[in-house]
Amino acid sequence: MAEADDAQDTTPTIDGKSAAAVLMMLLAEEEAAAIVGHLDANEVKALGSAMLGVAGISEDNVDAALEMFANKCRGVNPLAADPTPRVRSVIEQALGPSRAGTLLADIAPVSSPKLAEMLDWMEVDVLAALLDNEHPQVGALIVSSLSADLAAQALGKLEEGRQTDLLLRAARLGRVSVEAITELEDIVSRYVGDAAPPPKVELGGSSGVAKIMNSLGKPKGERLIKAIRKADKPIADAIEEGMFVFEDLMDLDAKALGTVMRSVDSSSLVYALKGAPKELVDRIFASMSQRAAQSIQDEMAEKTMVKRAEVDEAQKAVIAIARQLADAGEIVLGSAGNDYV
Repeated sequence: MAEADDAQDTTPTIDGKSAAAVLMMLLAEEEAAAIVGHLDANEVKALGSAMLGVAGISEDNVDAALEMFANKCRGVNPLAADPTPRVRSVIEQALGPSRAGTLLADIAPVSSPKLAEMLDWMEVDVLAALLDNEHPQVGALIVSSLSADLAAQALGKLEEGRQTDLLLRAARLGRVSVEAITELEDIVSRYVGDAAPPPKVELGGSSGVAKIMNSLGKPKGERLIKAIRKADKPIADAIEEGMFVFEDLMDLDAKALGTVMRSVDSSSLVYALKGAPKELVDRIFASMSQRAAQSIQDEMAEKTMVKRAEVDEAQKAVIAIARQLADAGEIVLGSAGNDYV
């Protein structure tokens, strides 16, 4: 019995979101893109976040994800999907759009996947403008078609009188005709062009200035950092933080790297190395005793999945120690022509 329990404890566990992310990463880009095209905005955001989080996932968890997918496929009921689109298509072909619309209004609620998709991808500000500019009855239909959270966000940008009117009209809504939904789709489509603002290109920032500081060299960089700190201390701290990042440990010689590693808590190193390039990980292990390196490797193997935030925090802790050692004169960060401190 004990042996069975031990075997169960070693079985990889992975949640559905991570399993979906693993499957998407295994697909060709074209296949993955085709799947994403069927998701709504919230699903795309959740899946994209999960895909970023499965970097470095173990082979056992990949196998677990594939097994979960296979089990899910076995349990799929082909009749479980929403039947409304198929029923609508069949009845329209048999009776024509006009008669079908009347019949469908009696046997099923009017639904519009097209309308729902347009609304899901619209920015809150654009939705608020739609609710504010169009006839209140149109706005009531929009409010009723939105998710509760999105409706609350859009209404929150309107005057209280308008909010009250729209909510009252939405509460009084009953059965809506197919024609009304079609007209609503046309109205919403006029706003879709404003729903996705052009992507913004990030320029400058503390990381960009940090690279410039590194190129200026230590003496001039120190003078400029002091001047910047007088004007804006948080910005100066952010610049300094970007002047030496975890991957820059690769530039340290073996002795300096060993000095840093001896000063770092092993629990922090376990997380920090999870997000590090293999070449750097190998160099760090080479700077440690075989026993210490093996201990870290064993702990890393036990932590198959860690949060990106935990990795970032651990790497910052290691860099903070490296900076302290540099300030104390025990190591030198950067090369002779590219001083960091």
